[in-house]
Amino acid sequence: MLLVVAGLAAAAGIWYAALSLGRQDALRRLDAEASGLAVQHIRLLDSELARFRLLPIVLGEYRDLGEALASPTTDAARRLDDKLGFLARETGAYIIYLVDQKGLVISASNAGTEDSFVGKNFSFRPYFSQALKDGTAEYYGAGAISGRPGLFLARRVGDAAAPAGVIVVKFEFDAVSRIWANDRGKTFVVDEHQIILAASDPSQVLTTLAPLSPEVRAGIAASGQYRDAALAQGNYHVEDAGRIHGPRGRIMIAAEQPVAGTHLRLLHLLDTRAALLEAQAQAWLLALPVIVGLAVIVTALWWRMTRAARAADDRRALEEAVAARTVELHDEMAERARAEDRYRDAREELAQANRLASVGSITAGLMHEINQPVATIRTLAENARHHLAANRLDRVGANLDAAVEVTARIGTITQEMRRFSRRGRRAAGAEPLDAIIAGALLLVGNRFRKAGVRLDLPPQGQPHVLAERVRLEQVIVNLLQNAIDAVAGIEDPHVALLVDAAGKDMVKLTVADNGPGIDPALAKEIFRPFVTGKPDGLGLGLGIAQDIMNDLGGSLTIGQSPLGGAAFVMTVRRA
Repeated sequence: MLLVVAGLAAAAGIWYAALSLGRQDALRRLDAEASGLAVQHIRLLDSELARFRLLPIVLGEYRDLGEALASPTTDAARRLDDKLGFLARETGAYIIYLVDQKGLVISASNAGTEDSFVGKNFSFRPYFSQALKDGTAEYYGAGAISGRPGLFLARRVGDAAAPAGVIVVKFEFDAVSRIWANDRGKTFVVDEHQIILAASDPSQVLTTLAPLSPEVRAGIAASGQYRDAALAQGNYHVEDAGRIHGPRGRIMIAAEQPVAGTHLRLLHLLDTRAALLEAQAQAWLLALPVIVGLAVIVTALWWRMTRAARAADDRRALEEAVAARTVELHDEMAERARAEDRYRDAREELAQANRLASVGSITAGLMHEINQPVATIRTLAENARHHLAANRLDRVGANLDAAVEVTARIGTITQEMRRFSRRGRRAAGAEPLDAIIAGALLLVGNRFRKAGVRLDLPPQGQPHVLAERVRLEQVIVNLLQNAIDAVAGIEDPHVALLVDAAGKDMVKLTVADNGPGIDPALAKEIFRPFVTGKPDGLGLGLGIAQDIMNDLGGSLTIGQSPLGGAAFVMTVRRA
């Protein structure tokens, strides 16, 4: 009996030690899993926010905003309603609206609906006054009309001395919350007062992790930040020790990540119950050999005092216990394999969402490409004015005809960019290279003359190529513009457009300059979006140009400049 008692005490000690180590290891693995999921979720959220933060910047360059602000009751404001509605649908923004300097909404993407913002006054909103003062503002709270929480991104229209108004984009968390819900655990976005703004569990939105003090609650009510939300404590709450408890008092492992550019935090919570139960099972598994050994010893002693049949019965009982445990372990391993498969599927869905988020850069690229023909239209209009003053009506007509042609090309460019965002393409056809080069010069020729840059052109009589005319012109114009910028400020600036039509299947076009060349630090990444050597550049033009050339069955690469500076080489199929 003493031997049995000592054995039981040893087994209990081993089981307790195994349980303690198993619990620590399970909590470490759970913490690592929560941290990994939090990092994945914050990357998705930061990517979405970065995409939506571009919208006010791009929209600030819209000339339509100035026209609508100047005449808010005319057709200009209603045309802007349609454009903002289209942009909201394409980008997934909840709403985009334009506010004048008094806080009155004059145009909105939801114009014409029951909840239209047009005519509403939002001068009381902090993002309005802050954007007028500082140029930009970000504010999180509930919508004054919808009551839905989100992040308001505002940007001033006009300069600080004479602001014309504010353009506002509201970002809501519904799309990313649905993606978060595919992973194990719960994901929340909370503000500095522990108020939940977004959650993979929609029932917890606008609840709190900790009770609000009377002072904080009074300040929130006075500002109208969360409208009339009760802000009651939800199913999850934080204790003084920092631990988070979930429903039915379960202890949660929490991983935290800051939301870039805000005071918000992302929390990912995992329930510890299953992990602790698994640790307990592993403790039993480790202690089982000792218990089995002790049982064998006790069985041997008992066998000496009893019949052999009793010993045989004991052995059979032991074998059945081991077999049953083996079946349980097999089931646990199968369940873990299924959980890992679900985890891999969820990660693949997240990767696909990140790839689709890159379509947001098309919006910024559209503005970058339209600015070139718009500048040409302005130059043609100014020339027409001067010719009209001199009564040279034939030249006035020529300039207006050219402006009409460039305007038509703007529509073609925007149509091509829209089709590109929808993964649509038109079939390429045979196009005269002479006409394509002439069209490109129409867009940038005046800038060459004003900048005093010498431009060498290929002789007439170039072959036909298999391409889409406007898109190939787009690439040539982009490269010529970059060449002008590259030679600015140097003595005897020189740019050359060279054509090598000696190949049987391909035609090579080279834009070369005698500027300082390409920075070696940027050479390997020059075609990636948002990589640029210009202080005021967006870094989108070369990436778009390379995509166009690839779509046309050609290529765009860096080459050796015969003029000593930079050179970009386009290859396109001969028709």
